[in-house]
Amino acid sequence: MITRMQGGAGGNTLLSAMGMDPGRYEVWIAGGPGGELWDRARAAGVRTVEIPEFRHVLTPVDALVLWRLIRLVRRERFTVVHTHSAKGGFLGRLAAWLCRTPVVVHTFHGLSFHDRMPPVRRRIYHGLERVTRRLAHRYLAVAPGVARQVVEERLAPPGSVHVVPSAVELARVPDGFEPVARRALGVPSRVTLIGTVGRIDAQKAPLDFVRMAATVQGRFPDTAFVMIGDGPLAGHVRRLAAELGVEIRLTGHRPDAAELVAGLDVFVITSLYEGLGRALTEALAAARPVVATAVNAVPDLVEHGATGLLAEPGDSEALVRAVGWLLEHPQEGAEMGRQGRDRVRAAFAPENMCARLDACYRDLLGLPRTRPTHTRPPPTGL
Repeated sequence: MITRMQGGAGGNTLLSAMGMDPGRYEVWIAGGPGGELWDRARAAGVRTVEIPEFRHVLTPVDALVLWRLIRLVRRERFTVVHTHSAKGGFLGRLAAWLCRTPVVVHTFHGLSFHDRMPPVRRRIYHGLERVTRRLAHRYLAVAPGVARQVVEERLAPPGSVHVVPSAVELARVPDGFEPVARRALGVPSRVTLIGTVGRIDAQKAPLDFVRMAATVQGRFPDTAFVMIGDGPLAGHVRRLAAELGVEIRLTGHRPDAAELVAGLDVFVITSLYEGLGRALTEALAAARPVVATAVNAVPDLVEHGATGLLAEPGDSEALVRAVGWLLEHPQEGAEMGRQGRDRVRAAFAPENMCARLDACYRDLLGLPRTRPTHTRPPPTGL
């Protein structure tokens, strides 16, 4: 169960569902409508239930969503209910508990609340997470940093949180710089291309990227900048870029973003908070030199000076210094990219994630851990 079938949590859920042994599991996905991944789930033979009233924000209609989830669980009598994301986790765990589902698992992809929220809203989200802390048999986190925050905020009992890295479809990500991707972005090879991938919203602080770009271009004229993605702040990005006199290419949503990232010379994320960004993982898998804000679980992937450079969130000048250093030290940046690639490709394969999930379910069900008798071909097209 998941709130929205999109983004990193949606991709994780889809790869989990597609990668489980169909001879052992009959897999369903239930969640809110929309999102680019529902069609892929259905094409892969996963049973899907889109609940029209399921929305990202809290509304009184959530009582109806809960009732629909309860009816689904009672009708199908699921052995395991695995929930993802904040709202999907709250309603899904509650429905599974009310139906006495044998095994309930919840994955934390990040926290639903943060210090930049209005205090009242933060308390509400924190309280809802706390209410359901005893309603799952095991908790998973996509990175050690997320697991640590979950325990510190008392969202799950100590000892109940296990780290299962959120898989990336590595077969779709080039393992190094890709000239074809550069040409697809319309940037000449002689120009240094700095870019980011993700939803253009407040969480990602896209205006910090624009401010960084304007300063960097003043110091390094032969640079270009691209934002791969779309979102509610796209218009703000265009206006600020025009005010500062810097050109930012906005591609809009691109289903081939994982391939396009290989055309960047430097990948930058400016997020104010982040569980474990899928775009960041894909950039590292493509051996791209990375500059990232040191938020939440990002330092679990980006080790400063080893697999990339870190900056404090909201500090555009720190981003400028980090990007400038990589432009002045291309060999050291390339080595960081190679180290990041090796780390990600060793730990984030879908088959590794699904094997850990299978072991988790079997452990909770009291079943022996055996090697799968069937292996589904690796999913493609995320």
